[in-house]
Amino acid sequence: MSNAAPLSNVCIGPDATVRHALETIDRGASAIALVTDETGKLLGALTDGDIRRALLKGAGLDDRVHEYANTSPHVVSPAATRASVLDLMRSLRISEVPVVDDSGRLVGLHTLTDMVGRKPLSNIAVIMAGGRGTRLGELTKDTPKPLMTVADRTIIEWIILGLVESGVTNIYVSVAYLAEKIMDHLGDGSSLGCTIKYLHEDPARPLNTAGALGLLNHDVPGISEPVIVTNADLMVRYSAADMLAFHESKGSSVTVAARPYTHQVPFGVLDIGEGRAISAVVEKPSIEVEISTGIYAVSPDALALVPYMEPFSMPDLVQACIDQSKTVAAWPIESDWIDVGTPKDLATAKGQ
Repeated sequence: MSNAAPLSNVCIGPDATVRHALETIDRGASAIALVTDETGKLLGALTDGDIRRALLKGAGLDDRVHEYANTSPHVVSPAATRASVLDLMRSLRISEVPVVDDSGRLVGLHTLTDMVGRKPLSNIAVIMAGGRGTRLGELTKDTPKPLMTVADRTIIEWIILGLVESGVTNIYVSVAYLAEKIMDHLGDGSSLGCTIKYLHEDPARPLNTAGALGLLNHDVPGISEPVIVTNADLMVRYSAADMLAFHESKGSSVTVAARPYTHQVPFGVLDIGEGRAISAVVEKPSIEVEISTGIYAVSPDALALVPYMEPFSMPDLVQACIDQSKTVAAWPIESDWIDVGTPKDLATAKGQ
């Protein structure tokens, strides 16, 4: 959560005066004063513009500020994502958004300065968006899977905004199937707070899930930092900065973002021993494993293993690193994760 300053520095009581509100705004890091009661419940908000308009209408500096406060300010919950808060700020042309809990108690303040003031990372990110999305059937006949819409944004936009939130703004998108539609939709990335360039695969000869890294290594010589690689059909929240820090701490050539997956076998499983003798029957057991989420950190030494203009998969790359005794690590993702591969998955992502 973005707090430009302690909340006490921007809060005033309902009996405060206009003068007190001006002093609060003047000494604070935000151009807003928040009116709260003794329990911390948000009663209203005043910006410097609100106070200026009140003074022009005849308000006195010693008037009670609550008379001029906006008693229904736009607020968000603690669970609001950075992308949704930025969308709200841009659509309403506001620079501060209070954060309140279910009881209406003020628990934070998002400011535009803090939202865009993240620590920038110089790492490149590559989004693999060249696949045909055949499992989605007719849905991807005329629309590439990354442009499927979830919560009023395309899937690939959510991925890009997540990267930008982590400070990664140098992004390459690998395109092949219906490439023009993806490029027309994303453009140069300026509307999403980043720079987007494109890696072009031949739709007639797809390069699999890692082949575009060979294009990157060829087109962008001298890469010296790990690259974030992600599939373009994922709905997941994660910190690229945290993943890169883990990657560095392990000295990895490749780090795979992993999460637990449980599969329940729908049958009774037999424990069969010597002579085909059954020693036990386990009815519908659950098998727990960790799976790849389609998100990776790849160091330059691993990039060099990807051939140029040849099909190559991420499992191929992982295995090549293992064969050369390079370190391959698994970074745990604990948040919800959806691989939007089927109509059912897409409906789940949409909350249907």
